[in-house]
Amino acid sequence: MTIRLKPLREQVIVVTGATSGNGLATVEAAVAQGAACVAVARNAPALDALRTRLSATGGRIATCVADVSDPAAVDRVVTVAIDSFGGFDSWVNNAGIGTYGTLEQVPVADHRRMFDVNYFGTLHGALAAARHLRTRGGGAIVNIGSILSDRAIVQQGPYTATKHAVQALTDTLRMELERDNAGISVTLVKPGPIDTPFPEHARNFMDQPPRLPHPLYAPQVVADAILFACAHPRRTLYAGGGGLLASLLAQAAPRLTDVIMESFGTKAQQKPDDAGDPTRRDNLEQPRTDALRGSQNVRARQSSIALQVQKAASSRLLFGTLAGGAVLAALRLARSRR
Repeated sequence: MTIRLKPLREQVIVVTGATSGNGLATVEAAVAQGAACVAVARNAPALDALRTRLSATGGRIATCVADVSDPAAVDRVVTVAIDSFGGFDSWVNNAGIGTYGTLEQVPVADHRRMFDVNYFGTLHGALAAARHLRTRGGGAIVNIGSILSDRAIVQQGPYTATKHAVQALTDTLRMELERDNAGISVTLVKPGPIDTPFPEHARNFMDQPPRLPHPLYAPQVVADAILFACAHPRRTLYAGGGGLLASLLAQAAPRLTDVIMESFGTKAQQKPDDAGDPTRRDNLEQPRTDALRGSQNVRARQSSIALQVQKAASSRLLFGTLAGGAVLAALRLARSRR
């Protein structure tokens, strides 16, 4: 079955993790482009404020308080979408949590909590979305992975493990739906480092405040990738050229990338004397103050040429070219280290 997706202005889009960072940017951009949104998050006051603000300018938005680790709560989201708009056309699995620290430092209970939200939350959402979209003749499921779906990074091992799992889940779901001719597009969006409250929200076991390594991009870059995937079938989209090149280099020269990570990875993820807003710290179990951007003093790029190239070019041509470039870059770097 050929997958045909509606223009954004004709869609109803469900977005989880909708009150902060990439999810918030996605809801704002979708409503601005004429779509209706069902915004999902744990933070009830933030959802109420978002609905009030966007409705005041004519935006079509419904909200649902839900922890995606609870499958019953995810089923409730479907009910809200049906009651509010008659159903939905795209579902974005964006909700996620994180930690900073070594595998040994992070308690096993926290490992499990991250899998409950990042992996099982995505699974619950994907299955609920697929069931509903089958009844509508198709639609789009967009899962948010990471460049860490491609390789591990020190100090974020548990988070990296969940994003590897999300990639496997996404690929399996795509194959199953294609086999059944369900007409459902399945995309994995892989952001690089994005200027969101993630470092402040993450539970931190390091002896310094966490940050994301440079270069950073604004969350609107991720929103651009997500909304493009809602209307155009794509297998994968990388949000941010810096992250894309890092991912390709890691695949072309994994051992060299290990050495770079071991030498500089911890320092690149620490920001001494700038912990950010204390009201945002540690949302692993309960929501904390949400916002679009991080409060640390950082610079973020407002656009991504690499993303625009991916949107315009065929995936096979693009990634063949970039992979070749990454191999050449790795070889040159390896020679320079001799």
